[in-house]
Amino acid sequence: MGHNFDTKSVHVTMEKKSGVPTKVTPIHQTSAFTFKNLEDIENFYTGDRDYLYTRVGNPNTDELGQAVAHLEAAPVGIATSSGLSAIMVGILAVAKAGDHIVASKDLYGGTYALLANELTDLGIEVSFVSFEEDVTSAIKENTVLLYTESITNPLLRVEDLEKVVAIAKQHHLKTMIDNTFATPYLVQPYTLGIDLVVHSATKYFGGHSDITAGVLVGDEDLIAKAKAKTVNLGANLSPFEAWLTVRGIKTLSVRMERHVKNAAKLAEALANHPAVDKVYYPEFVSEQGNGAIVSIDITNKADIATFLDSLDWIKIVATLAGVETSVSYPIATSHRSLPEESLQELGITKGLIRISVGIEDAEDIVSTMTKALDQAKK
Repeated sequence: MGHNFDTKSVHVTMEKKSGVPTKVTPIHQTSAFTFKNLEDIENFYTGDRDYLYTRVGNPNTDELGQAVAHLEAAPVGIATSSGLSAIMVGILAVAKAGDHIVASKDLYGGTYALLANELTDLGIEVSFVSFEEDVTSAIKENTVLLYTESITNPLLRVEDLEKVVAIAKQHHLKTMIDNTFATPYLVQPYTLGIDLVVHSATKYFGGHSDITAGVLVGDEDLIAKAKAKTVNLGANLSPFEAWLTVRGIKTLSVRMERHVKNAAKLAEALANHPAVDKVYYPEFVSEQGNGAIVSIDITNKADIATFLDSLDWIKIVATLAGVETSVSYPIATSHRSLPEESLQELGITKGLIRISVGIEDAEDIVSTMTKALDQAKK
């Protein structure tokens, strides 16, 4: 098999040790696996057979973890019930009560809530800082982890991953990156020295807005700890959703190519629109492009309610990705949990719209978005 990304994304099916030689891995929709005798039970615990109970492991969830690890050029990976549960078990593989995490302050709102509320309740201290400024000033004696996103949500700041790795090595810290927006099509953080890479597989890996899943890849020792957390906390993914996600990965490369090209055209078209205060779109992400998300601020020049009412076939959702173009309103959905002062400091305004650019005809996307802005213009 070739080793280029386009080829790897298609050939993600796990090699089967035995059974019917199907082209696609079957769906192992079972809660448990049977044993021949007492010795066979012991074989699971000694590592001589693979599966016991689907919460503990399943061929389909294993295939998904391995597929994403392969695309990220990481040694191992695991699948979980959602992107947020993948973040949770990844962090808990590194941090415990009494430890301290330094996190970027411009994160997905669900991640912020997990770090600021749930993990602090577990005795893990978290400092939210600007990763564009002096991260080292926030590091303490009990700091164990630096956490950020490769392309931040929703303002699309491109993280300097090499800088993050250098700081972590200097202070003997672990690093964890949410690579959902970039996907390994654009960025492969593990190859740059990041210890753990997490994805909401719900988004571009699944690709069709019909699954909820998470994947965590990285160093073998950390993934082993995260796997134990996944099992013990019941954060496992169902076999069918894992199977659907693997199927989605096979078209990841061709979908991302269209997503990225369409997003670049939309960002350019909206840059000088009279109803738009500002366009957020990354630059210099990779040779393959700059991502599939465009955010716009229309606070001062357009009416947000009119804009959302005028989108025609473009859907309003609380998430992103999928083949259809959609928009979300971060201040009311994904970033609703952030304090008002944090929203203001970050620039998440009442007129900020995050556009997830689909794979439709680019001219249709631009035309529909432009018409909605024309109608909403003050």
